[in-house]
Amino acid sequence: MDEDQIKDPQSDRKSITEEVHLPEPTMPPVQAAFISLIAVFFLYQVGGSLLTILIFGMDFQNADVNAMRLLTAAGQILLILAPSLIFTKLVYQDVTIIIRFRIPPLKETGLFVLGLVIMIPLLESYLTLQEYVLNILAEHSGLFDSIKNFLDTVDKFVEQTYFELINPNNAFEMVLIVLIVSVVPAVCEEIFFRGFVLRSFEYKYKPIVAALITALFFGIYHFNPYGLIALIILGTYLGYATYKSNSIAVPMILHFINNFVAVTAFFIFGSEDFMEPSELGPENLPMVIAGFIILVIIFTGFIFAVNRYYNNVRSVNNDMP
Repeated sequence: MDEDQIKDPQSDRKSITEEVHLPEPTMPPVQAAFISLIAVFFLYQVGGSLLTILIFGMDFQNADVNAMRLLTAAGQILLILAPSLIFTKLVYQDVTIIIRFRIPPLKETGLFVLGLVIMIPLLESYLTLQEYVLNILAEHSGLFDSIKNFLDTVDKFVEQTYFELINPNNAFEMVLIVLIVSVVPAVCEEIFFRGFVLRSFEYKYKPIVAALITALFFGIYHFNPYGLIALIILGTYLGYATYKSNSIAVPMILHFINNFVAVTAFFIFGSEDFMEPSELGPENLPMVIAGFIILVIIFTGFIFAVNRYYNNVRSVNNDMP
């Protein structure tokens, strides 16, 4: 990379390519990752549900919605973030290195934000095509139609629960919703998934494999049947950004932007446009497919460009005295 492409060549190159000596774990890292995934799943999903029932009872519809929102945020902090930091300290001792606590250069962060800008419409196009294909399959297969009806029921329940949390009555609630839906998950989930879990898998597997495994569990944790593949793709990109930037701040920012865009779309367009999948007819299918292919090509080119950027930085850094 040319020296005039960055403001401070010395500091940026060292921060991006710095070789870190990973601490010796107190137990096999992959085993630690799976134990933490199981533990956090039961703590947050089962423990959080029991805590909600103890506080609000079974009559959720009459419960104070702001109290429910605050409990959701508290659950993420106490049952995802706190266990993540505890696991990291117990298994690796050095929390900073494992979690990758580093403030990345602004230019580096902007690079991955650009990738997210490409990825958001790409995933929207994918979900539209997925809905079209699933409807065709359901029309021609009784078994698949039964499976789809079951998934529709689960999806409707998830959407209704989410709708209750993000439906504001005033400006104060809008701010509260952004905090709870965009900020808190971006911090808590990223420290767990792209922090402890990803780094643990990296001890044994190649970075892309570690990112894929982590993303798979990231998708499963969200209980979104139709959004599973999209979440896995997004999670893989977040893992890729974490590894390349060597900073947990980057996926946090990307996670925040992704959630913020979704909740802002809900505020602007309302529940019907937000919750219902885009309808796709045969007459529009070629255009949507072409748009999807173009976005895939653009995103693939972006990944090649990012890889080349980091390879150049590493090469220049290695040549430095």
